[in-house]
Amino acid sequence: MSNIIAIVGRPNVGKSTLFNRLTESRQAIVDETSGVTRDRHYGKGDWNGYDFSVIDTGGYIQGSDDVFEKEIRKQAEIAIEEADVILFVLDSMQGLTGMDQDVAKILRQTKKKVLIVANKVDNSKLLADATEFYKLGMGEVYSVSAINGSGTGELLDAVVQEFGEQKDAAEIDLPRFAVVGRPNVGKSSFINAIIGEDRNIVTPVAGTTRDTVNTKYNLYGFEFMIMDTAGLRRKTRVKENIEFYSVLRSIRAIEKSDVCLLIVDGSRDFESQDVNIFHLAEKNKKGVVILVNKWDLVEKETNTYKEYEDRIRSKIAPFNDVPIIFTSVVNKQRIYKALEAGMQAYKNKTKKISGSKLNETLLPVIKATPPPMGSRNKMIKIKYVAQLPVDFPAFAFFCNHPDEIKEQYKRFLERKLRKAFDFRGVPVQLYFRQK
Repeated sequence: MSNIIAIVGRPNVGKSTLFNRLTESRQAIVDETSGVTRDRHYGKGDWNGYDFSVIDTGGYIQGSDDVFEKEIRKQAEIAIEEADVILFVLDSMQGLTGMDQDVAKILRQTKKKVLIVANKVDNSKLLADATEFYKLGMGEVYSVSAINGSGTGELLDAVVQEFGEQKDAAEIDLPRFAVVGRPNVGKSSFINAIIGEDRNIVTPVAGTTRDTVNTKYNLYGFEFMIMDTAGLRRKTRVKENIEFYSVLRSIRAIEKSDVCLLIVDGSRDFESQDVNIFHLAEKNKKGVVILVNKWDLVEKETNTYKEYEDRIRSKIAPFNDVPIIFTSVVNKQRIYKALEAGMQAYKNKTKKISGSKLNETLLPVIKATPPPMGSRNKMIKIKYVAQLPVDFPAFAFFCNHPDEIKEQYKRFLERKLRKAFDFRGVPVQLYFRQK
């Protein structure tokens, strides 16, 4: 397990830029708008043989009417609790502010190692100005320019000196779940409910989660990484640049995941944007579990469940062999059933079936119901079947006229595969090749 660095400070001092520099990535949203990084954001880095995790936090805000002020402050405090080393970032161009003093007051209460980082030091004048931060009485000031990387080597040298002995154990390759859906359907609330702490900011304002947040889950026999994503909106409603980057990040989270937990608002219909997100996961060959949340708010009659489920399956056809679970995150109803379904979808996605088992099962089915004749009355013969070595269920059917196989027969074979080997919740790809 790697050591953890937390980056804290008031808004707009360059914390996210420093995060990107330390993790050599573009994971954190970097924008001139104050307060962009709202949730803790995790990344990985290494220096001189030491691996570490970096937490980018929302900035401390004092005296603000922003609805997020209290929540962002709490996020930073949790990050400080988790960290081994804290980087307190200040803006050398603006100098020491009252808000910086307030942050320093909080940091003096922790027993963790705090390193003072004077950011935006791009010339010798600013290097001299950065000495002002010694007034804080918190030790050495490390002058850096996060945007071009100068000074970060010396900073990391100091950071790794504070780390304990590096462990050799390799990080386990855990299943990755992406929690996706339209804004304000309960994605962050779902994660907070299953992990039992306020890991993600939860407010009633749509679009709160702008960054993708990774959390390791290891309870009740389940172990996986879970990613909370910014809610996906229709492109026409994406007006600000930050919103655009959030949508992009959600798409990347889907691409990096093994299974998507698609949360929809049960008090509304299964809408076109829900369908779009579902097909985005399907297109990327991800496992999918649909969680119909806020079901406690729905007035129910005898067939309410069945009718809603049937509407979903008709809209996502032909790939409708997916678990649909009706949940209430607020009441913690069926949220662990959702995790079971997610783990089963992961197992189904990574399932490997021997060639002998495939052919023993499918060739008799094909013999009993052979493919329809091709053009010019061509007899189509499927000789054998093999699973392909890719990270989702894909099968090659070797035959004499692969281009003559009709779509309807492909669906028939997929249904037989699903029934025989259980690929519920996972897209299955069939390829037909010349023998």
